[in-house]
Amino acid sequence: MEEHIILIADDVEVNRKMLSFIFEEQYEILEAADGVETIELIEKYGEELSLIFLDLMMPNKSGLDVLEYMSEKGYISSIPVIMITGEATTESEVKAYEYGVSDIIYKPFEPKVVMRRAQNIIELFQNRRDIEAKLEKRTKQLRESREKLERSNEFLINALSSVVEFRSLESGEHIQRVKYFTKILLRYVKDEFPEYGLTDESVNLITNAAALHDLGKIAIPDSILLKPGKLTKDEFEEMKKHTVYGCELLENFKQEDNEFYQYCYDICRFHHERYDGNGYPDKLKGEEIPIWAQVVSIVDVYDALVSKRVYKAAYAVDEAVRMIKDDECGVFSPKILDCFDMAKVEFFRATEEKFSFV
Repeated sequence: MEEHIILIADDVEVNRKMLSFIFEEQYEILEAADGVETIELIEKYGEELSLIFLDLMMPNKSGLDVLEYMSEKGYISSIPVIMITGEATTESEVKAYEYGVSDIIYKPFEPKVVMRRAQNIIELFQNRRDIEAKLEKRTKQLRESREKLERSNEFLINALSSVVEFRSLESGEHIQRVKYFTKILLRYVKDEFPEYGLTDESVNLITNAAALHDLGKIAIPDSILLKPGKLTKDEFEEMKKHTVYGCELLENFKQEDNEFYQYCYDICRFHHERYDGNGYPDKLKGEEIPIWAQVVSIVDVYDALVSKRVYKAAYAVDEAVRMIKDDECGVFSPKILDCFDMAKVEFFRATEEKFSFV
């Protein structure tokens, strides 16, 4: 059985010996004759101490000084303290309790009462420590399980998204690039425009949802999806339907009040909407377009410009940035363009390094 350590801090030796006599058969006893020595022993033993008997009036530093120190250092929440005094005032008692003292006993001591009150406090703190340790262990297990589930979900999302990329004869790195650039841009939006209510958690969810932005292309015929030249008007109208087809696929897995599902749905459907209302499929305008869809929209355009496709060569990064800012490839909100301008150095670096992050 673990041996408990009790620290008895009192400048009067007879008081220390009296308390020591009460507890010495069951506990290891440490003694301190002033406030400075008390603090030194607290620093040395820390949470190994099961209880401190602390005299209110001591030389060098008083009991209240020691309590203030323990409060500042965070010891008071893990080491119980019983204040001992013979001349406490209401003011000093209130102050002691404000610092977090567990109990106050008065001299002269009644041994049986002191023993029982001390044991109750030790057991209470020990039980609390045990509960906190179990809670911390359980929290760690839940966090690890959640992280494992998130990794599994991300793998499945990437695998599903890659089907589209392979069908369109692309490497699949487009998914990773869109996710990478989406996360960068979302961080700027979160920091610069708090009115959108983005958090670190929502940024991660949206980043993963961005991988499914072109899910609906699974339903586009190869004759259109793989056509090397310019699409006819009818072919382009069919290609535009990938935004709707993706949502129809997602609706088979719809979950009520699921934040991630909503991000996936919005990004699939609205990533080709334009801020001026001339996008598709719903011709949403301005802030009618969810901010996460706006972010994926500009990211998708950027990656399309700087990447080689079956129907075009890759643009230089500077030229792609200019085209986006000049509204040559869609119309984006001023806020998104501001964030894009702030993030362009990171975009440029990743693009020039041939997406070595993938």
